Amino acid sequence: MADTEMREPTLFILASLAGGQKHGYAMINDVAALSDGRVRLKVATLYAALDRLGTQGLVAPAGEESVDGRLRRYYALTEPGSDALERELQRIEANARQLRSRLQARPASMRAALGGIA
Repeated sequence: MADTEMREPTLFILASLAGGQKHGYAMINDVAALSDGRVRLKVATLYAALDRLGTQGLVAPAGEESVDGRLRRYYALTEPGSDALERELQRIEANARQLRSRLQARPASMRAALGGIA
């Protein structure tokens, strides 16, 4: 994953787990909140992603419990998962710095032609 960008759902799943271990429904809600509603995971999508992330060693099972007769499986972020999240955040921040620099470096005549749009 070091050579490619993370997809947004993966980024937010890892970020959710950075806040502590969670079960699936809690992750779905947390991801929606963290993304301001842009990422809305379906149950099947979440568990497919968790399986993939588990195979990659980025998340790990963290126990289970029965609540109202239903099994809740908990997941946790691993150290490699934390490292991958940190690398992705650094990549995003570097891109944002470059883009902001380019936007701010626009010639004044170009900004004026667009009606002062910054």
